[in-house]
Amino acid sequence: MSEFLRDYLTVAIFAAVAIGLLLVVLALGKLIRPVRPQADKYLTYESGVDAVGTAWDQTPVRYYVFALLFVLFDVEAVFIFPWAIQLETYGWFGAIEMSVFIVILALGLLYAWRKKVLQWL
Repeated sequence: MSEFLRDYLTVAIFAAVAIGLLLVVLALGKLIRPVRPQADKYLTYESGVDAVGTAWDQTPVRYYVFALLFVLFDVEAVFIFPWAIQLETYGWFGAIEMSVFIVILALGLLYAWRKKVLQWL
């Protein structure tokens, strides 16, 4: 058997052992756990508060856009932090490039503000 096939065989053995252990633990849990069906267990709630309406109510797209803007500006901070640490290395070129980056993001924020995306209803 070649070294290549031996490596794959080792991975396959570990995967089989992992899947086997998973199945054993799940089966053991199913055998041991108590089964006491109650109607209250199957009610939908969020954070301890009873749900209002049906589960098929649609969330306004405004919330998704708000979340995407949050992620966008969170990622901006991830890019600015390493730049700020190495600012002396990059010199004026790095400062101008980061200024352009921040201006583009500020224009995006201004656009979202003018479209009233940032108003939480």
